[in-house]
Amino acid sequence: MHGMIWLLVRAGLFVALAAAVAYGIGVLLDTPGGIEIVWDGRAYSFDPLTFVAIFLGTVLALWLLWKLIGLLLACARFLSGDETAVSRFFGRSRTRRGLEALEGGMIAMAEGDPRRALAKAERAGKLLDRPELAELLAAQAARAAGQEDRAEVYFKALARTKRTQAIGVRGLLDQAMERGETAKAQKLAERAFALRPRDAGVMTRLFDLQTGAEDWAAARRTLAAEVRAGALPREVGARRDAVLALAEARVAEAQGDHARAQDAALEANRRSPALAPAAVAAARALAAQKQVSKAERVLRQAWKTSPHPEIAGAFAALVPDESPEARRRRFKGLTAENPDHPESQMLEAELALADEDFPGARRALGNLTDTRPTTRSLAIMAAVERGSGADDHVVRAWLAKALSAPRGEAWTCDACGHVHEAWTPVCEECRAVDSLSWKQPSGAGETSAAQQALLPVILASLEGRAAAERDIPEAAEDAVEGQAEPAPAAPEKGAPAA
Repeated sequence: MHGMIWLLVRAGLFVALAAAVAYGIGVLLDTPGGIEIVWDGRAYSFDPLTFVAIFLGTVLALWLLWKLIGLLLACARFLSGDETAVSRFFGRSRTRRGLEALEGGMIAMAEGDPRRALAKAERAGKLLDRPELAELLAAQAARAAGQEDRAEVYFKALARTKRTQAIGVRGLLDQAMERGETAKAQKLAERAFALRPRDAGVMTRLFDLQTGAEDWAAARRTLAAEVRAGALPREVGARRDAVLALAEARVAEAQGDHARAQDAALEANRRSPALAPAAVAAARALAAQKQVSKAERVLRQAWKTSPHPEIAGAFAALVPDESPEARRRRFKGLTAENPDHPESQMLEAELALADEDFPGARRALGNLTDTRPTTRSLAIMAAVERGSGADDHVVRAWLAKALSAPRGEAWTCDACGHVHEAWTPVCEECRAVDSLSWKQPSGAGETSAAQQALLPVILASLEGRAAAERDIPEAAEDAVEGQAEPAPAAPEKGAPAA
């Protein structure tokens, strides 16, 4: 429609110009008199029409002379070694029109008219000898106009030219990611990274695609490149590398490659000693190599920075057959690394319960049930009261509080707030890498009595842990409903607490 209107406008302008010229000639023919020019003592007389014709012929002759001089100069440059001098001379007009079309397309794009911009860009591409700028504008205009197929054609053309190869690959990468073609996007991101190895945006996309595909080894290489390029602080890169190494260790373990799994776990702990899952994996690897003392040092170092129930569980598993009294003595070396932390207090209370030292358990727990009431701390207090011979209604009251108390810390994504039952390298909800923190979920008042069973960290065997998770929640539910049977007596000394 726009093309037809413009064609009509141009036809009207041509007719108007022809009419004006005809009118002017008629006026000159009807003009009386003439024009006289005196040159070197001689007079030359011309009628008006002849004078105009001579004037126009002179202007045309001068223009032709100027062009001839330009052609001679271009030929001289060609003979002196400039191979494109003649072609540039004849292509100047074409180039000028191409640049004008390109300028019009850029203006149309800025005005929010992508269809007109696309038409201008395509015209510029036909006129210009090096149409890369026109192709780039055409690709952007086609995308803005929703013509993704045409945009892909232009991006592929850009990708075939060395100077614009990176731009074309980036455009194809954007399209692949928007379409959800992750495998294709990963290949394009790898190609873009090879072309621009210090481009932070390309590295970030490649890293996300590799972690999404669980290609941990490749993601570690990309992460190292990000750190070298300064796109990530070294401490952040070290922790993320530990997370990826730990993920790699889990894959190797699942594949039965225990040697590679152990090496990766030790590397993860070396990169981030405070990461609890890495410390646990490293301790298990060292224990498998009969290096129990070194495994204990690894766990103590992690506990000093970030106490966690899994660390305590791994510490207990290093010596699975020890008595409650011996375990309590051995655990002193662990809790002493961070004695005032709530996790240390609850751990010491649980160990005292297993040793049937109920006053000691009460002392270890302190005022934690008032300052930081959680399912676990209140369940421990219920066990203390039961072991001390308190009335059933007292035990039931503590268990009822445990059911309605906050669940306590959990692996929570810092990016989206999703709560995980176990640590993972990538958030299950938003797919962010290394975003899980051991903390109280925001707004968490909901709890599950089975989530933190009594004495989970002092049980060396899975059977004992499963029994603890089964018995305490049932007693808690009965207490809330007011239908609980009289509480059983405290466990015999030396028997696993449940």
